[in-house]
Parts: sequence; structure tokens; C-alpha cells
Amino acid sequence: MNSIRHRLRRLPALALLIAAAGCSSADDSASAAVPSPDAKVTELCQNLDKALPSKVDGLSREDPEPASALTAGWGNPLIILRCGVQRPAEMDDPQADGVEVDGVGWQVQKQDDGSFRFTTVLRKAYVEVTIPKERAEDGMAPLVDLAPAVKKAIPEGIAS
Repeated sequence: MNSIRHRLRRLPALALLIAAAGCSSADDSASAAVPSPDAKVTELCQNLDKALPSKVDGLSREDPEPASALTAGWGNPLIILRCGVQRPAEMDDPQADGVEVDGVGWQVQKQDDGSFRFTTVLRKAYVEVTIPKERAEDGMAPLVDLAPAVKKAIPEGIAS
């Protein structure tokens, strides 16, 4: 498989969406639902937390509430990572969009609010990264920074 060190797609409508939406103010303390995986996946996620970079796409780490080794965040508005999430039902769709970034496969889902959700595929735990619409113009650049940690901490395979 080829490694990709750049944005795979910009999704032209995305730039227009961002320009039209502008920046909205958000709560000072962002929150993220903490997944509740089994013990084996929790251990993998804890290892991932230790391997995560302090900066993603040039943004400093600012973890969401409640504090957990299963969640992480960068910037404001937050790029949010959640480890140990359930397998998305959309992975059953043979037409689902997917990309590979530096050896890590991701399913791509555009959300109704203009954000993008990326979920790892073919790893022993599902890792989800949500990029808010305000940061979506950077494409998949955050995944480039996250791929080494995912490869190090979450082995290839099928999550149970």
C-alpha cells in the first residue's frame, strides 16, 4: 500500500461550506463521550494515549472533558480522538469512502454539521478522529500526525 503524506482530497464543496459557515463560538470546555471498550482494547488505547503527539497539525494538545486515556484533543475548536469506539455501521457499506494515510486505513464520514469523522479500519481497536468543520479545510493533515502513534500502539487486525 502506498503511504500518503498529503491531503488526499479537499472535497471542493468543503471550502465553500467553511467560507459560508464562518467560525462559531463554542464552549470553553469541549467534551467528548468516553468509549467503554473491553479490557484488552482499553489497554491498547492507554498505550495509544502514551504515544500520541503533543501537537497535531501544529495545534497543541487540549484534551476534552471528562479526562480519560481514551480521548484526546488538539486546538480550539478541538480535533477529537476517541479510542475504543464501536465499529461504525457504515463500515458494512461497500460504497463507503476510505483512505490510507501513512499506512493506516481510515473510513471517511462527512457529518451533517460539516465536520468529518475518520475511523480506523483493520486495527485491533477502532480509533475515531473528528475534525470540526472549522478545521476541515486542512483535509486529512491531522491524520498524518496521528498515524505513527496508531501504528505503534494499535496492531493490525480485526477488532472484536
